[in-house]
Amino acid sequence: MQLDLSALSARDAYGWLSGLITPRPIAWVSTLDAEGRSNLAPFSFFNGVTSAPPTLLFIPVNLRDGAKKDTVLNLEAVPECVVHIVPHALAAQMNACAARLPRGESEFAAFGIEAAPSVKVRPPRVAAAPAAFECRVRQIVPVGEGPMAAHVVICDILWLHVRDEVLGPDGAVDAARLDTVGRLGGEDYATTRDRFTLERPDRRR
Repeated sequence: MQLDLSALSARDAYGWLSGLITPRPIAWVSTLDAEGRSNLAPFSFFNGVTSAPPTLLFIPVNLRDGAKKDTVLNLEAVPECVVHIVPHALAAQMNACAARLPRGESEFAAFGIEAAPSVKVRPPRVAAAPAAFECRVRQIVPVGEGPMAAHVVICDILWLHVRDEVLGPDGAVDAARLDTVGRLGGEDYATTRDRFTLERPDRRR
């Protein structure tokens, strides 16, 4: 099959992207609006950028009417957030936060998610998350306009929380203990429970 994505509707193109770019890590992002009300939302277009300086990005896609998501509106007003890693044990709560609530209504309260104070930023963090990056927005880059367009949010990482129970005896993150989930196409998710190892080639030449 050969496809010209530019000839497809945005929704059909999104289906191909989300079905093929898998598994995608999930950023569970907490923000505050200008009135100090919290928001918590998941985004599966998410990854690290560089460690010099430590940065990450996530990409909120516009609503079906073309409006910005609350996360983007909040970051424009209060350019700080906490990006959480999602383990299997919190997958259902993360998924609940994908529901569209009235603006200003907190997902922490709506779905019984315990919050904890952050160290460097104003938004609260998910207390039970195995890892959380406290971030300050470096840049918000709009890509396209209207429905299914998006905003690439690039953040500097200011502080990292990692729960001791996801670390192995060597002090490094143990993938089995972290037990993250990834997004596939449609309503499907994957775990990281099946793993294999490949020796990396010598890249010094």
